[in-house]
Amino acid sequence: MSLAPTGTVGLLVVGGGPAAHAAAAAYRGAGGPGTVLLVGDDDRPPYFRPALSKDLLRSGDPTGTDDDGLLLEDLTGLDDVAIRVGTAVTALSPAERRARLADGTTVGFTACVLATGAEPVPLPVPGADPADGVVHLLRSLADARALLEGLSGAGSVVVVGSGFIGCEAAAALAGRGLTVTVCGTERVPQAARLGDAVGDRLADWLSEAGVWLRGTAEVTGIDPTAGGRRVHVRDGHPVDADVVLVAAGARPRVSLAASAGLPVPGGRVVVDERMRTAVPGVLAAGDLVSARNAAAGRHLAVEHWGDAEEMGRIAGTTAAGGDAVWDSPPGFWSDIGGRVLKYSAWGDGFDEVAVTTHPGGGFSAWYTRDGLLCGIATHQADDDLDTGSDLVRRNAPASSAPGTPDTR
Repeated sequence: MSLAPTGTVGLLVVGGGPAAHAAAAAYRGAGGPGTVLLVGDDDRPPYFRPALSKDLLRSGDPTGTDDDGLLLEDLTGLDDVAIRVGTAVTALSPAERRARLADGTTVGFTACVLATGAEPVPLPVPGADPADGVVHLLRSLADARALLEGLSGAGSVVVVGSGFIGCEAAAALAGRGLTVTVCGTERVPQAARLGDAVGDRLADWLSEAGVWLRGTAEVTGIDPTAGGRRVHVRDGHPVDADVVLVAAGARPRVSLAASAGLPVPGGRVVVDERMRTAVPGVLAAGDLVSARNAAAGRHLAVEHWGDAEEMGRIAGTTAAGGDAVWDSPPGFWSDIGGRVLKYSAWGDGFDEVAVTTHPGGGFSAWYTRDGLLCGIATHQADDDLDTGSDLVRRNAPASSAPGTPDTR
C-alpha cells in the first residue's frame, strides 16, 4: 500500500473512546510535537459510555437532547488538537507512517495510537438480528437512542447476558417500571469471574431491583410474535417480551491493526507496559490490546473504562517521549440498581475467594492465586478496596488480607 499524504500530524489517534481521548490529552500535556488528530467513527466526540447502561436507560431521552452532558473534556480546547468524528481510518501504512480515511483523505503521522476498542458480539442464534428494531445491542449513544425509542409503549424486556452491562441495563429498565427478565448462561451473574458467593449477592441485587433472573439459560433462538419476540431457552420455558437487549459480550476491533501488518495473536494487539507495539511508531491502548503489566509481570487483557483511560494516558505520554508505565491492577465499578460493586484484580483467574461481611450489607471478597492476593471486590467497603488494591499490586501473600472471612 502506498499513500500520498495530504498533511502530516505529530500524533494520529484512531478511535473515539476513553483510551483515544486520554492518549490525545496526554500527548499534548507531555509536550509532544506537532498537531494531534483524533479520528473516530462514532457520530460524536468522545463521551462517557458507562452511563449508557445506567443513568441514560433510567431516565434517558430517545431524541438525544440531553446527550451533551455525557461528553468528555473538549480536546479542541487544547492547542493544536483536532477531532474528526463520523469517519474511519480505512488503511494504515506503518512503514510509510500514513493513513487513509474513509473519505479518501490521507494523513501522515510521526506516531499513531490505535484505540479502536471493542464491539458487541451479536447473538449467534436464529432471529437475533439487531437490524429488526426489536432486538438491540448496546455500545454507543446511537444504540442507546434506538433502544430508548424501542421502549416506547413496551411493557417487557428480555436481557440476554448476565455480564455487567446486562445486569446494569436490566436493573435500570426495571426501574422504569418494565418487566425485565435476564437470561444468563451462568447460574448467577459473574460466577466465573467473581465466584459463587459474590455472584449470589449480585443475583440478590437484581431481585431487589425487580429483575427476574433465569440462570443457566442458554438462548437458542428468537421468534417474532404478534407484539414482540419469544426467546427460546435450552432446557427451559421460552420468555415473551416486547423488546430484547443482547448483552452477550464484546470482541476487540483489530481489523485495522491486522490489515496494517500488526500481529494480533488471540485476536488482540500485543503491547508492552508502555503501550508500544512491535511496529516502530505505532502504539495501541484499551480494549483491543493484550498489555504487559509491569507489576503483574505478564500480559493482561482487560475491558474496563478506567484501564482504557490509563492505557491511553500511557500511550500518549510514551508517544510524546515521556516516561509512563502500566503497573496498577485493573479495576472497575458497577452500579446495579443503586448497589455499587468495586473491583481491583489482575483478572486472569483465582484459586480461592474468601468473603468478609460488614454491617449494613457491605462485603469484601479477597481473591488468592498460588498463595498470593490477586484481587479484591467490595461493596460499601472502600477502605478494604484501597488496601486490597495496594496488596494486589505488591503481589502480597494471602495472609496479608485483613479481617476474618466467613464465606468460601
